[in-house]
Amino acid sequence: MAHYDLIIIGTGAGGGTLACKLAPSGRSILILERGDYIPKEKDNWDTQAVFLDAKYKAKEHWLDKNGKLFHPGIHYCVGGNTKVYGSALLRMRDRDFEELTHHGGTSPAWPISYSELEPYYTQAENLYHVHGQRGTDPTEPPASAPYAYAPLPHEPRIQELYDDMKAMDLNPFPLPIGVRMGNGKEGDAPITLDRFDGFPDPSEAKADSHVVAIKSALQYDNVTLLTNSYVDRLITEPNGKTVKEVVVKTGEEQTTYSANIVVVACGAINSAALLLRSANDRHPTGLANSSDVVGRHYMAHNNSALLALSRKPNPTLFGKTLGLNDFYFGSDDFEYPLGHIQMLGKSDALMYKEDAPGFAPGLALDYVAKHSLDFWLTSEDLPDPNNRITLGKDGRLQLHYTENNLEGHHRLIKKLRWILEHVGCEPHLLPNNLYLGKKIPVAGTAHQCGTIRFGKDPSASALNEFCRAHDIQNLYVVDGSFFPSSSAVNPGLTIMAQALRVGDYLLDQVL
Repeated sequence: MAHYDLIIIGTGAGGGTLACKLAPSGRSILILERGDYIPKEKDNWDTQAVFLDAKYKAKEHWLDKNGKLFHPGIHYCVGGNTKVYGSALLRMRDRDFEELTHHGGTSPAWPISYSELEPYYTQAENLYHVHGQRGTDPTEPPASAPYAYAPLPHEPRIQELYDDMKAMDLNPFPLPIGVRMGNGKEGDAPITLDRFDGFPDPSEAKADSHVVAIKSALQYDNVTLLTNSYVDRLITEPNGKTVKEVVVKTGEEQTTYSANIVVVACGAINSAALLLRSANDRHPTGLANSSDVVGRHYMAHNNSALLALSRKPNPTLFGKTLGLNDFYFGSDDFEYPLGHIQMLGKSDALMYKEDAPGFAPGLALDYVAKHSLDFWLTSEDLPDPNNRITLGKDGRLQLHYTENNLEGHHRLIKKLRWILEHVGCEPHLLPNNLYLGKKIPVAGTAHQCGTIRFGKDPSASALNEFCRAHDIQNLYVVDGSFFPSSSAVNPGLTIMAQALRVGDYLLDQVL
């Protein structure tokens, strides 16, 4: 049985970033990825292949709370879901780390403050080439350094929208985007961003975990990556206090590895599933689960992908350069948080094909595509212990999820509609149900978090503030699982920042 100093299970925002951080240490590191590399091919940028055929999504079905099968919007590949994310990398607001009252209940405080994570936000922004501008978002938290990369320029139609919003005394800001725009050397061709949000990027301009983190880690001889390696379960020592074996299935073959430190970073849903199916006599309800929180408190945000029909044509190629947080913590007519608005990558007519009869009667799809402005609205959902991941007797994953705290989200949609009616758009918004393959609400797993929450009280949390399991000395979970609350911004940058923080802790205190 091969032994390593560290095993990292998963190559997404958490696992990939941690591997990149620890690779220069000289410690022997094994990275296990259940999927394979997404090949660079023409279909990477093909709407039919990516959205309608779901070519790159996981080939599996889960059950919803009613026992109905659905195809989740999840990807098993090197880089994980970051291969298809839109790379909007925002910091949580400083108030998001504190207890926050919502219309639908209370969002709990984190065991760490914003100031403790702030240096790692800066590191993560630099690592993932985040282009942005400080001082333009009225809700942005304090930062110790400016963005290392200038904001992406707005294309003409988005610049018009930006100017119109400014004229309404709103505060649109350049959306922070992780993208590798070249190194500025003589002879470099300029990069034109196009197929990006929801698509794999064969040009590798998108700053995903594979391109930025895993590639960097693999430059070191002490790092090994095994693909198509599904971790079936973790086996503890007889006393249950440490993980002694990681059982891996590769096709029909089974292999066992061991390590001083085991890091689970499979994403909030699959990390919880791994700990649950690793139950044993010492941990009968799953590893790290003496508090009974593993798999519970699942959050994925209240999200809406919406199209506004502009009276002006919108020839934009990329479009994902504008954000608006004026209603993040409330509005003049509502004292509770509403949430965050950002642009989506530009849609095309083929994306609407399946939903056309219901969503756009009497409208030509080509007209919709050429005149639409594409928005993504995010509001906070609250941690509910009944929103959870469970495993059936056959091992099939069941995702129990009921939406909550929806009033603020509904009001956010109304705010966007009011803005758009004053800037030359039709007085209605149309749903875009194909974003990231999102067919029904429960299938939209892009912002998954909260299933193995961290905290200072072992009776109410599974992990400590450095994401080490309270119950198991050498087990860490470094992905969106650790979130006690979801905030209302994309979770990617926070996962990356915490991975860097955990990496420093391991280097200084453990390895």
